[in-house]
Amino acid sequence: MSVLGIIILVLIAAVCGIAGQMLAGYSLGGLLISILVGFVGAWIGLWIADNFDLPKLYSITVDGRTFPVVWAIIGSAILAAVVGLVTSPRRA
Repeated sequence: MSVLGIIILVLIAAVCGIAGQMLAGYSLGGLLISILVGFVGAWIGLWIADNFDLPKLYSITVDGRTFPVVWAIIGSAILAAVVGLVTSPRRA
């Protein structure tokens, strides 16, 4: 995989991570965390799609690697929502 391909995948993961956090209404951190959330969200989203036999709606192929954009956003939103529920302070 080329350096340009890695940079493009990282940028796509960042956008998906940011979109997922916006959907969840909870931000986990800055740009590096959004990239991580995008990649983990893609993994979670693909796991959900594979277990429930759901189609891969929109995937981008960069240097022979496919990145599931829709499932990355859905997985990122799930991840951000779970982290937000676990770490947010409770009000009395």
